[in-house]
Amino acid sequence: MARFGIEEEFVLLDEQTLVPTAMSTSTRERLAEEVGAGLTPEYLTCQIESATAPIENRADAEAQLRRTRHLLGTYAADQNAIIGATGTPFISPNRFAVSSSAHYDAVSTQLVEITREHEVNGLHVHVEVTDDEERVRVVNRVRAWLPTLLALTGNAPFAHGRDSGFASWRSILIRRLPSSWSPPHFRDLDDYRAQLARLVAMGAIPEASSLSWTVRLSERFPTVEVRVFDAQLTVDDTLLAAALTRALLVSDALDGLPELGVDAIDASLWTAARYGPEALLVDPASGDPAPASAIVDDLLLRLHPTLESLGDQDFVTDGIARIRAEGSGARRQRDAYTENGTAGLRELYRRSSATD
Repeated sequence: MARFGIEEEFVLLDEQTLVPTAMSTSTRERLAEEVGAGLTPEYLTCQIESATAPIENRADAEAQLRRTRHLLGTYAADQNAIIGATGTPFISPNRFAVSSSAHYDAVSTQLVEITREHEVNGLHVHVEVTDDEERVRVVNRVRAWLPTLLALTGNAPFAHGRDSGFASWRSILIRRLPSSWSPPHFRDLDDYRAQLARLVAMGAIPEASSLSWTVRLSERFPTVEVRVFDAQLTVDDTLLAAALTRALLVSDALDGLPELGVDAIDASLWTAARYGPEALLVDPASGDPAPASAIVDDLLLRLHPTLESLGDQDFVTDGIARIRAEGSGARRQRDAYTENGTAGLRELYRRSSATD
């Protein structure tokens, strides 16, 4: 059974205004002591990233995720703040400080003005694939299906204190980065490495770890890393994204489908970011436009044997039904704001770090 790992990014928000606020050094140190090595600063000082240990099953993942979110929420409360599990904050002052590190200094030097608006929080799912060449084949096989996953999981509806009109505004902000959205098709591992080396050589990215593709090879672990997701509103949302990702990456039921070009995949990523579950996407099986809901049904049918073997079939089926009934995180955030303004969002974010 393939092991997997989950990285979640969060933003610290002022409790009253929901404006991003920096986490104090002492709070970071106390958190690191309790959470352990899996907690690290993110690009901006208002952000923090948590990473699970390698996971064998969904129950282990859930325990780690709930514990970390609860600790983050508890320590945030000590600063009159809350943890926002959202792809973009409700409001951005565009005066963020970059966390101190050689890597982040290089990134901010390259991005310059983009950094002012680059308050984005994502969910990254790693799935273990031990063979080097197979990892590249997995990237080729799954990249066309990632718009479908984004359509289900968009959770970034706000920009500058107003509705952006997008289910995933984070995805649109990410698009401004070099080497973003869908990777190309690769012949083999040598081709992957050559194209990556070219990006570094031309200064498009400072190093391999700066790739912003929706799926890439991890530079640290024998894993394929899917990066298409916004930070997810709830633990159950994160677990659904992770369960779908693991099944997608280890299944052999997607072999033999037509090869979609980058333009078709990127167009689908845009419509998924804009319309969420109601998007029209390019169907990876037929190459024709189709409703995201129909593509989801086809994907679940193809993944059924794999989901059954992993023990995730019922959980994924129930999760998809929940999204179709209640909406993705973006819709739930919009509903909370429509009903009770920023107070509604505040309560929604607080619940995301509760233990129950």
